[in-house]
Amino acid sequence: MSKIKAIILRTAGTNCDKETAFAFEAAGAFTELVHINELTGGGKRLADYQVLAIPGGFTYGDDIASGKILANELRFKLEEDLQRFMKDGKLIIGICNGFQVLLKSGLLPNFSGDFQTIESTLTLNDSDKFEDRWVYLKNIKNQKSKIKTKCVWTEGVKDIIYLPVAHGEGKFIPKNKEILGKLKKEGMVVFEYADERGERADYPYNPNGSVENIAGICDKTGRIFGLMPHPERHISSSQHPSWTRNKKAGPGDGFAIFKNGVDFAKKYL
Repeated sequence: MSKIKAIILRTAGTNCDKETAFAFEAAGAFTELVHINELTGGGKRLADYQVLAIPGGFTYGDDIASGKILANELRFKLEEDLQRFMKDGKLIIGICNGFQVLLKSGLLPNFSGDFQTIESTLTLNDSDKFEDRWVYLKNIKNQKSKIKTKCVWTEGVKDIIYLPVAHGEGKFIPKNKEILGKLKKEGMVVFEYADERGERADYPYNPNGSVENIAGICDKTGRIFGLMPHPERHISSSQHPSWTRNKKAGPGDGFAIFKNGVDFAKKYL
């Protein structure tokens, strides 16, 4: 079987594209860094890939709002291509600025199904400053309601993982209580900010003030996934801030996310 092809979408201001490509390659995928103009101009076809990754950065300088301009390009220039991509059951991941793009394009959570309705957003951190730190994330399994998180990207990921964040507009806010309720009821909340024990905690554990500590969500299919922390910055144990003391060799906490995506695509796409 030929390698899974992952397109790493970039534009002016993207700055985590190479790290994201490296993570997918380490997980066994073939990657291409593609400028959005190549897709909108017809030089590249989204249909030729099984995975779409929208990496972190400050696309278009985060003018208007973080990720908003790139989100509008997806909505108004690539709507048909993206609809076909999703209909074919292919995978999408948005990291940090990419998560902002997914929310502000309507790709997440997309309860309406029209890829146009904005149902949640990411806005200015409660701290009113850029937060650059490591955080603990709880892998939500919704144990109380017995609803397992649907996300194919996090199957088998440890209950608590450690990843870095770097953002100024990372506060997750659903449009209303109804949207929040649906996210929880349907197993679409993937990660929550937590303390070392996996318990909800305030700042700095929750670095931005996100509603109910939500750090990442998926769509109803579990194939479209967005999160604020950067898994591509912890794919090796040597990237852990205490790696010289821990002296543990092997993959970092973020690697399993990319491996899950690639393995799922190999199996089903």
